[in-house]
Amino acid sequence: MRLFEIAVIVVILAVTAGVIGPKKNRRLDTLMLMAVVMAVVLHGVLENYRIQMAPAYAAALGLLTILGFRLIKRARTGQPERYAKLWKSLLLILVLLLSGVSVYASRLLPMFTQPEPTGQYAIGTIVRELTDEQRNETLNAEEDGKRKLMINVWYPADPDQTEGKPKEHYPSALGEAISLVFGLPKQLFSHVTHIPTHVTDDVQLSAQEASYPVLLFSPGIRSTRFQSMTIIEELVSHGYIVVGLDHPYTSAKVTYPDGNSVYYMPDPKFDTSAEHYNYNVNGISVRAADASFVLDILTAWNAQDPNGLFQGRLDLSRAGIFGHSYGGATTAEALAQDKRFKAGVSLEGGFWGQVAHEELTQPFMYMMTGTSAQHLAHPEANTDPLIYEEFIPDLKSVMSHSTRDTYYLTVDRFIHQSFTDIALLSPSLFANGLDPVHIIDINRTYVRSFFDQYLLDEPQTVLNGPSAEYPEVIFDPAYTHKRP
Repeated sequence: MRLFEIAVIVVILAVTAGVIGPKKNRRLDTLMLMAVVMAVVLHGVLENYRIQMAPAYAAALGLLTILGFRLIKRARTGQPERYAKLWKSLLLILVLLLSGVSVYASRLLPMFTQPEPTGQYAIGTIVRELTDEQRNETLNAEEDGKRKLMINVWYPADPDQTEGKPKEHYPSALGEAISLVFGLPKQLFSHVTHIPTHVTDDVQLSAQEASYPVLLFSPGIRSTRFQSMTIIEELVSHGYIVVGLDHPYTSAKVTYPDGNSVYYMPDPKFDTSAEHYNYNVNGISVRAADASFVLDILTAWNAQDPNGLFQGRLDLSRAGIFGHSYGGATTAEALAQDKRFKAGVSLEGGFWGQVAHEELTQPFMYMMTGTSAQHLAHPEANTDPLIYEEFIPDLKSVMSHSTRDTYYLTVDRFIHQSFTDIALLSPSLFANGLDPVHIIDINRTYVRSFFDQYLLDEPQTVLNGPSAEYPEVIFDPAYTHKRP
């Protein structure tokens, strides 16, 4: 809990003790009323209100009402109160209950602090809307509407350029995505907009390098490009330019500069798994085309950037892609369809499309969670929708036919959302007994190490096999191959 959240709880409990105490004093009542008002106001001004503290706010409002009534009543009548012991007991129970709920909710969904990126660079960003004039939006009700994407470009900046400037906070889109994934009220996650990242808007690209390697990030279905900011920040701090893209109708919500938004469109119902499989093949093909289109735009910017920020600064000979879940499937298919991507990482995605039938010619790393690995080991009891009927044959095909290095890592005690920042959002609910900072460290280390090795040509010992520092990460010898 934050400092003034604790102060609000302490003041509420102290004032409750004063209210139910045997001695009554008009001056004391006035002081207690002022103490409650000041604690709540200072908390809101300095820290921002949040829904987890709503029960405590209700307790504070109740105390203010009682104190105000006591002051008015005593001034007018001075008559003794009836049933004093009963109402005081009920008041104490109610205040303790409301305060306890707020303390529990605040610890369940804390105001967390991101781990610091470990690289030398600060992090800048720009936001852009991109329209692909060559593709119609097939899910758009507007006839001949074009495919429109929203992207963030996160890029290395010099620390002195960002020092003292305000940092970007997580957007409301993150809370809405979490709400959609878990079926919880989005108001529970509205506080994420008060949590700062390490990103500064619209600063100069660092001049320390002539150009920087480029990575695309594709989020999961019903998610957002901001879902895995800790991985993105780590990569950028070490000299990568990362472009996060939202895919209309499969991302949770895509909001355009004109204020219009498009929302996730649930899959239709299918009679057979084959129909659903083919539907996913088509959906991932659209997403892979999104990735190629973004790479086309970056190529154009590298030649002539209207804003001058990236012109000649993008090393597209070292372009990679990574993604989570449906974004991991997008990564694998983009590698198969577009050889301009030189390496890719799938964070527990599927294999839908061309990739399942043709050889990959780029280095590829697949990371799976321990929970999904258990479901794969016991297919007769599998109820996990992430593990579809064709998954194992497709996996075998991809890993055995690849002509470059492949890695297949299982991360014990990870859940599907562990590849996002959600363990920080609620360690109690989503860390599965692990230290959430350690979860973030695993994600950052292995994703960056893979790209460092295959885009920067810097060998990484952590990719050679099991590590004492990360005992949860298991290398599968059947699908981990170093090829000449």
